[in-house]
Amino acid sequence: MKLKQCESAMWGRTFRHSAMWGKAVLTAFALILCASLAFASSPKISKDLQIKMAKTSGHLDVIVQFDRIPTSGYHQKVLKRGGSVKRELGRFKGGAYRIPASKLEDLASDPNVVYISPDRPLKGANTPVSVLDYHNETMNTSAAWAQGLNGAGVGVAVIDSGIANVPDLTGGNVVYSQDFTGLGSTGDAYGHGTHVSGIVAGNGAMSLGPNDSYTFQGVAPNANLINLRVLDENGEGTDSQVIAALQTAIALQSTYNIGVINLSLGRGVFESYSQDPLCQAVEQAWASGIVVVVSAGNYGRDNDAGTNGYSTITAPGNDPFVITVGAMNTEGTADRTDDVIASYSSKGPTLWDQVVKPDIVAPGNLIISLYTPADTLNQEYPGNEAPTSLYLTNGSAAPSSSYFILSGTSMAAPMVSGAAALMLQQNPALSPDQVKARLMLTAFKNLIPASVVTDPTTGATFNEQADIFTVGAGYLDIQAALASTTLANPGVGTAMSPSATVDADGNVVLVNGNSVMWGTSVMWGTSVMWGTSVMWGTSNVWGASAFAGTDAAGQSVMWGTDSLAGNSVMWGTSTVDTDSVMWGTSVMWGTSVMWGTGTPTPDQAAAASH
Repeated sequence: MKLKQCESAMWGRTFRHSAMWGKAVLTAFALILCASLAFASSPKISKDLQIKMAKTSGHLDVIVQFDRIPTSGYHQKVLKRGGSVKRELGRFKGGAYRIPASKLEDLASDPNVVYISPDRPLKGANTPVSVLDYHNETMNTSAAWAQGLNGAGVGVAVIDSGIANVPDLTGGNVVYSQDFTGLGSTGDAYGHGTHVSGIVAGNGAMSLGPNDSYTFQGVAPNANLINLRVLDENGEGTDSQVIAALQTAIALQSTYNIGVINLSLGRGVFESYSQDPLCQAVEQAWASGIVVVVSAGNYGRDNDAGTNGYSTITAPGNDPFVITVGAMNTEGTADRTDDVIASYSSKGPTLWDQVVKPDIVAPGNLIISLYTPADTLNQEYPGNEAPTSLYLTNGSAAPSSSYFILSGTSMAAPMVSGAAALMLQQNPALSPDQVKARLMLTAFKNLIPASVVTDPTTGATFNEQADIFTVGAGYLDIQAALASTTLANPGVGTAMSPSATVDADGNVVLVNGNSVMWGTSVMWGTSVMWGTSVMWGTSNVWGASAFAGTDAAGQSVMWGTDSLAGNSVMWGTSTVDTDSVMWGTSVMWGTSVMWGTGTPTPDQAAAASH
């Protein structure tokens, strides 16, 4: 399966406040959890590769994971079965090969072979019309700039479709480039990598003139970019290309002080992260001391499984080590209190492992960043060219030749990558786990609890709510993250995302190891972060009763110990529209309740559109 850029979303949307809903949807989601827990352990050959084997007698492109870094003797295990080496993958315990399908069973029987999977295709994560996005305002980025923090000296590896030679990324931003597509160019024919790079480190050169009313500047405008091209002119690549790029980033870590890797791309989940070669590769980068930021995917509207888009996180965002980022809609204002989760943003928990994702959310809807008029995305979506009136005092509807509008979790991930670069400039000693922990701990949590999204093109409506599987720990707040002095255990994996599971009584609970930062051993403030008890109640994730209730129409519904609109609803000790707290009376993330102490303001609840 191809890796591709995470598709973005270009539709407009109308929002209105709504009471809680979704019992039936999340009942289906609970069934998915239970069913996936019952999966048998995977064989050495992945399920999707077995399907391919049954359909062909020819050769297949695969990734073979061994029990150690492969030597020439290990390559011979494939060669003697009629295969060939497509790509060596550095210190990754495996390689990319082409081998007859009929020989894979025999290869899998080798005791040194751990797992075999297809060299899956993937893509980037953007969905492609006009308002300012105000993403830096909603994240409080200017507080970092006021402190003199701009990412200087920190390397951010952008593994994407390349970076074009544009004015806002000249002057030393791009310090290294390498192509892994075999196309012979590190430029960006697609346009995705340039847009992502501008969000991380654009210097705003084309919107800094005397007639400019607004400047489009990256989160960390002085960060160094390491351009590792893995996607072609259509935004497509493969697992092996991305793994090779990850290995290169690790090898260049000390040369360019690479502290962050941005992966605004993904593909489907086919097995546990512990077997998935792409996940194993990002974990290797994390263990090497590099913060890995991954887009969550744009499948939050996918209701094919009857789950309202839950369990649609893409790989490698399903890995518990990395920081997985969902997308928020700024509503075209600088006030973050009216922001809502983007309906297309993929939701957790992850397939197979039920990892709680995303970890955090950031602006991702209608984001303005860089492009070139010749790139594929502009040819496909010419209406996404930003009008000059957005940033020129005497501008018009004429399209800008520098700035382009895209939406998606692809755009949200580099917001977090830029924030991580600022944090590492401020304190280079921070480990990836500490960066992740501070970002999650300090995330803004007073979000609008629920909304109804209407697609004006199709008239379709989508029920959305701010819960742990849609917004994770909350909304990126750069000022708060930089102000944090929390020094949790720097050990690798101490900030692993927890998993959700179903206990013997049918309750959905969170699973954390004792060594994990938000498990049973570490306190943040006066209470544990996710705690020794349950997430939203006294015995399970959503209250004192079973996940979807013991009586679908009765007293033990999903949202609490009483009826959905009754006295003990999910969001507090009273009904949603009263002055009670949103998530309940216990502490979730620190010394205050998870999402604040009050209900949405009238402005938050009012209808808005763009």
